[in-house]
Amino acid sequence: MKKHLLSFLVMALPLLAVAQSSLSGKVVSNSGAVASASVSVSPGGKSTITDENGKFSFSLESGSYKVTVSSVGLTTKTVNVTLGANQSKDITVELAEGVTDIQEVVVVGTRTAPRSSTNSPLPVDVFQSSDITSTGQVSFDKALQYRVPSFNTVQTPVNDATSLLDPYEIRNMGPSRTLILINGKRKNMSSLLYVQTSPGRGETGADISAIPTEAIKSVEILRDGASAQYGSDAIAGVMNIVLKDKAEYGTVTINSGITHEGDGESYGVSLNNGKQFGKNGFLNYTVSLSQVDLANRPGKVDARADADDNIGFGAPLATVQSFLSKHPDGGNINGSPKTTAAKFLVNGSVPLEGDESFYFNAAYVYKKVNSYANYRTPYWKSRASNPLLVLLGPNVGLTEGYVPTFEGTMSDYNATVGFKSKLGSWNSDASFTTGGNSIDFDVRNTVNYGLGMASPIEFKPGGFAFNHIVGNLDINKQVASNLSVAFGTEFRAEEFTMRRGDTASYVRGGANSFPGFQLDNKDLRSTRFNIGFYGDLSYDLSKDFLVNATLRSENYSDFGKAFVWKVSSRYKLMDDKLTLRASASTGFRAPSLHQTSLQLSQASFLPGGAIVIEGIINNGSAQAKALGVEKLRAEKSDNITFGFGLKANKDLSVTVDYYSIKVKDRIVLGSKLNTSVGRVSFFTNGITTQTTGFDFVLTQRNIALGRGKLSANLAGNVTLSNELVGGLTGGVKNPAAIAATGQSIFDATQEALLLSSRPATKVIFGLDYKVGKVNFNLNNTYFGKTTFHQDGINQNLNTEFIPKIVTDLGVNINFNKKVNFAFNINNLLNVMPEWKFVGLNSAGTTYIANANNLWEQTNLLTFNGRYSNVTYDGSHFSQLGTLYQATLTFKFY
Repeated sequence: MKKHLLSFLVMALPLLAVAQSSLSGKVVSNSGAVASASVSVSPGGKSTITDENGKFSFSLESGSYKVTVSSVGLTTKTVNVTLGANQSKDITVELAEGVTDIQEVVVVGTRTAPRSSTNSPLPVDVFQSSDITSTGQVSFDKALQYRVPSFNTVQTPVNDATSLLDPYEIRNMGPSRTLILINGKRKNMSSLLYVQTSPGRGETGADISAIPTEAIKSVEILRDGASAQYGSDAIAGVMNIVLKDKAEYGTVTINSGITHEGDGESYGVSLNNGKQFGKNGFLNYTVSLSQVDLANRPGKVDARADADDNIGFGAPLATVQSFLSKHPDGGNINGSPKTTAAKFLVNGSVPLEGDESFYFNAAYVYKKVNSYANYRTPYWKSRASNPLLVLLGPNVGLTEGYVPTFEGTMSDYNATVGFKSKLGSWNSDASFTTGGNSIDFDVRNTVNYGLGMASPIEFKPGGFAFNHIVGNLDINKQVASNLSVAFGTEFRAEEFTMRRGDTASYVRGGANSFPGFQLDNKDLRSTRFNIGFYGDLSYDLSKDFLVNATLRSENYSDFGKAFVWKVSSRYKLMDDKLTLRASASTGFRAPSLHQTSLQLSQASFLPGGAIVIEGIINNGSAQAKALGVEKLRAEKSDNITFGFGLKANKDLSVTVDYYSIKVKDRIVLGSKLNTSVGRVSFFTNGITTQTTGFDFVLTQRNIALGRGKLSANLAGNVTLSNELVGGLTGGVKNPAAIAATGQSIFDATQEALLLSSRPATKVIFGLDYKVGKVNFNLNNTYFGKTTFHQDGINQNLNTEFIPKIVTDLGVNINFNKKVNFAFNINNLLNVMPEWKFVGLNSAGTTYIANANNLWEQTNLLTFNGRYSNVTYDGSHFSQLGTLYQATLTFKFY
């Protein structure tokens, strides 16, 4: 045995004697040492990041190496190093100021070769992953709310299925008019259509909240119409989400948070890792698991209002007071629902021969939301003295209430495979994309009164599904030093499905709180396909003067053809420090299959607390034809943008851009009308709107302050006008049968939801201070006024949410190159939404001067105090107040 061991050691000695060398170094910039810079060595594939002093080291065999160093905001640099046997070498790598913010190289907005946004004729915002995660928000969409002035989203207090996916919009144009791309490819829409009285009513959008922030490398937001480049839905702009690719290191992130009220606890863990292979090959994957518990913000119920015959339940005041003495909030639950999510994403590329490569990405998201309907008090009209309630358990009786639960389960997936190659001297990109979204509902702890004692207490009211497949072929070439040409085609097939509920959920009045979908014993399915072609020409008339033109033609199987164009230009002055830019374009938005197909009955909340069953009829139905409702056509738009970008020096930049967007034949979900077929709503190309405003961004970096550096950013969106062309009296295209009854498909409630329910002005002022291992950031977000006209309030009144400033504070500590800790306090000063009545005229002002009228109107739109913070239609920012969030990140190599 000893002999064999000795022989093994003798044989191993040459291996142990292999010469080992070492390479160490420091990464610096004009601002000093660069911490957390990525350093990789090839061949060998070793990588690391610099410590807080900008230093790194490797143990290597003798030989020749390429050392590549990169850091956000600085140029990437590669140096050649040769190591002899047992040699130790120390190097210094200096990185220059790189392209970032207004100079970041972007793909979105052009079909030819990418340009920096300083050189681009279009306004583009670029946000790195650190910009998103530093907000401390638990989802991607809420992070954008506090980073992008023109982007708005907020949770509605209680709106059934809306709790699954909060509506969002850019430039107050609705969720349907912003196109979402993943790595430059179209993402599928959600299957959910917003039908309640909340912002985004009658529209749908992609579920961007489902995208794990840990998988995002950067976000590009084109603030301009882009239908000519990308097709339908790009009227307000385009958001391109760029996924992480090459992974120098992996991360495990653990986060937890809570609100100042001690509820809304959040927990999350995520893993992002990957592998590089070959020259440009990589595989990057992300797994993210999270849960956010219920945060409840009910108001105090007004007993006199709840007992009132007109705005309440007509119950004896003593009965109401007895119940509310034990439950001052009426048992109501509203705020932010419990949400559980699991997210999986992968992104990769495989280099082939020459310049060819195969690329792919895929994502799957599972989300479950638990929310609640309004609490059914003992004196609720539909339940008083009803023996059926014993089905809900022994604790439910005439002295107790019950609350129906609403649970939604959502699955969302998308996947792309593609092949990039050369066709002679032309660059080609052929890809196939698929994606889908499915939602199912469960209603529990309620009954179907019409079924009597045979009623179940759990129901499956049905659900929705949407999926698409997309094929793209994009070809481009720089045919001369000043001329680029691109052309391509896109084929898309879509399917929308509405799944019927179980029988008990819809017969004889249906499940109390959320009746099921009745679809003649079969699911509803709608399909369509379209094909589009585009051509793009980019020509530099001189080194300063660029002109870009794009044409696009589309043909849809359901509504026909569309032809759109775009012309843009930029001119550089002052040694490229100043860029003037402008664009003009036409656009279109095809009616979604949701809008052309949806037909359902829905439980809706009326002022005063009444819950009524109302319907939505689709434009192809017999009911719609009886009312003279036409089939939907595509919306058409005219867009104009002009502005400038100034890069005064490497640290100071300014951009200002004006925009005008006119949408003709805009599709709206009409007001609820009393007709010969019942109380219904339907979609029409009913109005034309005009939106104007401007965006601005001012950034100053590297201000010396003590031992650290301070950066400041001021960005804003100002809506100058967002109006119905022709007004309510002359601008609404009512079907003749509706006009004859004196009703209108578009009333003051719909006008406010569509045009003024988002802040007219939103400004973000941020400070970022870095000193040693610690980074502090302070953000102040100004939410300007928003205006609503809730259904049922006096015609001479509006409700106006008062402008407020929300302050967020974040601290980020790099303990070492492997461990990072961040702590965020969002809404540091616990600022809450606040609203008031505004008289539209002297009659309105006089009306609310009367104390009894003011009392009545207040209770009408807050359900007698249950929604006192934000009313039942929502607000301009969250009602949750201060939130605390801690994040711990571990890096591994």
